[in-house]
Amino acid sequence: MSGCGSGSCGCGGAAASSGAVLSDAQQAAYDAIAKSIDAPPAGERISGAPMPAKVARVNGVALHPVGAALDAQALRQRACTELLRQEAQKAGLLDGMDTPQTDGSTSEAASLAIERLLEQQLHIEEPSEEACRRYYDAHPAAFGHGERVHLRHVLFAVTPGVDVKLLRLRAEALLIELRCADDGGAAFAAAARQWSNCPSGASGGDLGWLTRADCAAEFAREVFGATEIGVLARLVHSRFGLHVVEVVGREAGERPAFEVVRSAAAQSLRQQTWVNALRQYLQVLAGAAHMEGVDMDGADSPLVQ
Repeated sequence: MSGCGSGSCGCGGAAASSGAVLSDAQQAAYDAIAKSIDAPPAGERISGAPMPAKVARVNGVALHPVGAALDAQALRQRACTELLRQEAQKAGLLDGMDTPQTDGSTSEAASLAIERLLEQQLHIEEPSEEACRRYYDAHPAAFGHGERVHLRHVLFAVTPGVDVKLLRLRAEALLIELRCADDGGAAFAAAARQWSNCPSGASGGDLGWLTRADCAAEFAREVFGATEIGVLARLVHSRFGLHVVEVVGREAGERPAFEVVRSAAAQSLRQQTWVNALRQYLQVLAGAAHMEGVDMDGADSPLVQ
């Protein structure tokens, strides 16, 4: 493992943390509803621009204190949890006197009630052998192990107040310039030293050899499981910003036989089905609720099992 070691650029080091402690059900709920919303590219979503200070509410229940400014991501997270908490009360799974805190936290009883609610509402069929094999064939990188890549990158960090469109134009211009360079990597190293917001810039952007586990998930998806060598043809978006990435070298991992990973493929399919059903369920709840100050799309049709 290498990387810059800072944990602040997606390329290695300590894993990023949101600081919020959520139950598995709450986190899955947020992830599902977030996927159902048309959102700007990752670089723009993490700009940190707060939503207006108007109090956001779900059926009259405040999601934050008066005067607090939360970004859209935090509001959606709180809103989907509140939708499920209220539905658990309607279903008799949670005491009607239970109330959420305006800091976004929920009681232990509410978390358990939400989990029971989802167990009741989301009925997932077991994937067939054929479906598991199709998934295995379509996702070779998901079941391999031992793959490593040697990377260099230039990070254009997206921070509060930054002009994301201007930043992207600058990153795209550098991407074109570096893809056209034919100087053995000298231009890339110079650009990293001049422009990169990652500590690795001091060493020409060199991150060394990395495994998938060394990287932020969204960063890893763009660089692993492929054969491309050289400066990637597109910017890589991560929670930290925009990356111009060069793959210096690759070491292929090993892919086990289908029979060895059949259960893992089945679990992945179950998770996909569960998240899709949860997304539908949350859309139904959002569509029937009175939402104030939260950008969420509500469905007007019942959950299809």
